[in-house]
Amino acid sequence: MSEPLLLLARDGNVATLTLNRPGQFNALSEALIDAMQAALDELAADAAIRVVVIAGAGKAFCAGHDLKEMRANHSHEYMRELFRRCGRLMSTIARMPQPVIARVHGVATAAGCQLVASCDLAVAADVARFAVSGINVGLFCSTPAVALSRNMGRKQALEMLLTGEFIDAAEACRRGLVNRVAPLADLDGEVRRLTLAIAGKSAAAVAMGKQLFYRQIEMGVDAAYQLAAETMACNMMCEDAVAGIDAFMAGRTPLRRGD
Repeated sequence: MSEPLLLLARDGNVATLTLNRPGQFNALSEALIDAMQAALDELAADAAIRVVVIAGAGKAFCAGHDLKEMRANHSHEYMRELFRRCGRLMSTIARMPQPVIARVHGVATAAGCQLVASCDLAVAADVARFAVSGINVGLFCSTPAVALSRNMGRKQALEMLLTGEFIDAAEACRRGLVNRVAPLADLDGEVRRLTLAIAGKSAAAVAMGKQLFYRQIEMGVDAAYQLAAETMACNMMCEDAVAGIDAFMAGRTPLRRGD
């Protein structure tokens, strides 16, 4: 029996998806993309899960698309469908009600770097490295560029895309690609600290806030404020917010529904 391409582990209200193609540096094959899509769709509908972590088995986090599979299916139709499915996967992360955290312990290249950029948050080991290196083989990383350019400044993103050069974890943090950097030995501890900080908050507020964040960022300022005002008004009607504000004013710690 072959090992599953994707491992799912649950620890209380945190779910961890581990890319499990270590021999291929967790390259995103068609089958792995489909497995991730199915798992994320399932977790998105699970109210018991507050945070999702995406990790990689073996030495690498993710080395991008499976080039051998792509070369074996060299047609325009195949490529278009492959990148459409990958784009759908990345967009699913943003649409999920739960925050998704990338746990990056090794290299994240091309679509692997795109995956890090597509996650809501990212924690990297100090030995992790990042690149969008398709340009080195004559292929501009166009789909990774969508996520990368929404994480860092334009010139910083375009430099990575045009040179294919690696940046280390500290530089990735400075550029906004990752949130936190920790020694490899403490990577799980740092991820856990972040998940606990989020999982203890109101699930309703987190879900509404995440949806608002991604919708407003593509809008003009006036439309963004209109949407934000409506979201806050709806949030204020939630039982979590009412109880939380009352508790704050009374000097008590608010309880969260579902805790």
